[in-house]
Order: sequence, then C-alpha cells, then structure tokens
Amino acid sequence: MIGIDLQNRKPIYEQIVERFETLIVNGILESDSQMPSVRSLAMELSINPNTIQKAYAMLEQEGYIYPVKGRGNFVSGNEGLKVKKQESVYQSLKELVAKGKELDIACEVFVEKAKEFYREEAGQSI
Repeated sequence: MIGIDLQNRKPIYEQIVERFETLIVNGILESDSQMPSVRSLAMELSINPNTIQKAYAMLEQEGYIYPVKGRGNFVSGNEGLKVKKQESVYQSLKELVAKGKELDIACEVFVEKAKEFYREEAGQSI
C-alpha cells in the first residue's frame, strides 16, 4: 500500500503523507475506514514509529484523517479534499508557467512538453 523511496531527497514522513493523500483523494481508502496503526506501519516499512506519528499528525492537520481515542486513526469523509489537492496542483502549474515565461519558453512548446509528460505518466500506470 505504502512505499518509501530511500533515494528520494524528500523526507520519509512527507513521502508517507503524499502517498496517503493520494490514496484518500482517489477513494482507495474509503471514508471512515481505519488507517494502519502507527506501530504496524512502522514495522512494515522498517522505520521509526515517530516518523509515522509525524505523518499522521500532518494528515490530521490537513483534514485527511481524524483520531478516535483508543481506536486509532480514520479516513475523513471531507469531499473538498480532492478539490483542495487539485487547486494545489494548479498553483504549482501556474508557478511553472511563470518560470517558463522567464526563460522565454514558447506557450506551444510548454503545452507540448506537458502533453508529453502526461502521456509518459499515463503509460507508467498501465
């Protein structure tokens, strides 16, 4: 379910947060379903439980999960999370377009590259 890339420069807890966000937004983890326990996930990934706890705290703060005392963490049913995540992607795209304009990258070239990358990603998931 969750994989971490030890070669990635991104901290492990951020990788965990991003993976769970994707699973939740895409409906793979359904609303009100229980998250893996901190201890079991830490053992599965062979990492410190504090790392998992930090990731879960971030997911809770962002509204993706909620805790139930004595029972664990559960997936939030907030439908606005997908829209929020999409808006974040659009904002990143806007920043990339601004950088591209600074480098005099033509709109057509930028769009064609975006299509190329989109096709590459689609090919990876097949």
